[in-house]
Amino acid sequence: MEAVLVIDMLKDFVYGSLKCERAHRIIPNIKKLLEEARKHNIPVIYIGDAHLPTDPEISLWGPHAMKGTEGAKIIDELAPTEKDYILEKRTYSGFHETGLDLLLRSLNVKTVIITGLHTNICDRHTAADAYFRGYKIKVPEDCVDSFTEQDHIEGLEYLKRIYGAEITTSNKIIESWKKAHQLITTKS
Repeated sequence: MEAVLVIDMLKDFVYGSLKCERAHRIIPNIKKLLEEARKHNIPVIYIGDAHLPTDPEISLWGPHAMKGTEGAKIIDELAPTEKDYILEKRTYSGFHETGLDLLLRSLNVKTVIITGLHTNICDRHTAADAYFRGYKIKVPEDCVDSFTEQDHIEGLEYLKRIYGAEITTSNKIIESWKKAHQLITTKS
């Protein structure tokens, strides 16, 4: 079983205090991927910053996605449905003290599909913790991005080289779900 992780697609990261202009390029691709995931009963899990003033990241990046603020909310374009899961994080990794591992195991997930921001920061740290816990990792390169093209490309290369992540595209993932669905339908 696979699950789609949507990392830090929050108002502060797309429109606010830690705005990433390049985020707009990936929103349509993530949206399409999420719509297809839901059609195929693939779990969708949002993991977003919900910082406290004392969190270490605040000294590096300044206040952003503060817990309970508008900036810590998921962008409207990728609004979750009632079936989706929403977890809060206070560090770069989507696994650190969020309950993500327990949720994935309870859903019998073996492969995580990492989407969102930033390829070289939160996506990378989430991939590290996924790898250390034995999950397979897929990264659709058109569903992740960073502040710069160089950070994005280096982030993808690192994920592939160090964690064995399969670098793919949203269309290839969607196609694999459709083929799997056709096989199941044909056998029924």
